[in-house]
Amino acid sequence: MKQYCLFCLSVLLLLTGCGPGGNSFRIEGRLRHMNQGEFLVYSPDGGINGIDTIKVREGRFAYETMLRDKATFVIVFPNFSELAVFGEPGEKAEIKGDASHMKEMTVKGLDDNEEMTKIRMEINRLTPPEIPKAVENFIKDHRSSLASVYLLKRYFIADPQRDFRKAAILAKMLLEQQPENGQLIELEKQLKALQGVSLKQLPKFSAKDVKGRQVSENDLKARVNVVTAWASWNYQSTDMQRRLKEKKKMYGDKLAIISICLDGSPVECKRTVVDRDSLKWSTVCDGRMWQSPLLSKFGFSSVPSNVIADNKGRVLERDLTPQKLDEKLEKLLKDENKD
Repeated sequence: MKQYCLFCLSVLLLLTGCGPGGNSFRIEGRLRHMNQGEFLVYSPDGGINGIDTIKVREGRFAYETMLRDKATFVIVFPNFSELAVFGEPGEKAEIKGDASHMKEMTVKGLDDNEEMTKIRMEINRLTPPEIPKAVENFIKDHRSSLASVYLLKRYFIADPQRDFRKAAILAKMLLEQQPENGQLIELEKQLKALQGVSLKQLPKFSAKDVKGRQVSENDLKARVNVVTAWASWNYQSTDMQRRLKEKKKMYGDKLAIISICLDGSPVECKRTVVDRDSLKWSTVCDGRMWQSPLLSKFGFSSVPSNVIADNKGRVLERDLTPQKLDEKLEKLLKDENKD
């Protein structure tokens, strides 16, 4: 009996000495002025597959997942703002803030989170033209940090004023310090492809949509054609889809559309575009999110992204805001009606 008790005590000590679950990573937090709600969370570097949810009750929330290595988690709030949190096996991150001042939230636990909080607070004080230089300096000073990888993608690739040349230089710099970082390895490949993408002609491609139908550039032979990249967790991109739905209803076969969805679950994507939104065009969702090969094919590096082409595949415009896309299509399709 004594030996059994000692055994149980040893197991208990082992379990309690492993942080939040040994190989698990835990995010917990508290937000003032928010009682209940739900956040989305995804990982661009494989921390979790697809998109998960975080429940908020009485202003508090917690999320725990198993990890084998360091990973980045992006929390998407109801107003579609994002917060990057960096995790490691056996560790914990704590978020605090006010739901009415999302930009001022702090994340404690792990150096990457502390560093990211400091640069976010600095960015909040800067004017837009000053931000790229501040981010570049941060990346150069923190070459082994996951925060630098996130900031590289956020401000030099996903930003409308993106700079692929500068991004390639910084990515190479980070890869020298993080040679095993799979996200950086993939990012460097994508940057090479993005720099070489022709903006004059639609590329050849082949993929299956969420209904299992094969789609290709041959499906884009209407008078006006649009290819989009979007995600359910990004407000601007869902606004773009809504506007396109209205245009498709108005102009029918004169407008052809193919969408690339970056959601992590093809099944959920199908429910969204077929059952809920009843979209009348093909949506491709392979569940690979940012690693989808179609993104580099079209030179898409952010959501929302779009390309407009004529009936010969010649690119007329790209990466317009939802409102500008709406206005451009209206002009093109009205002009076609006059012919």
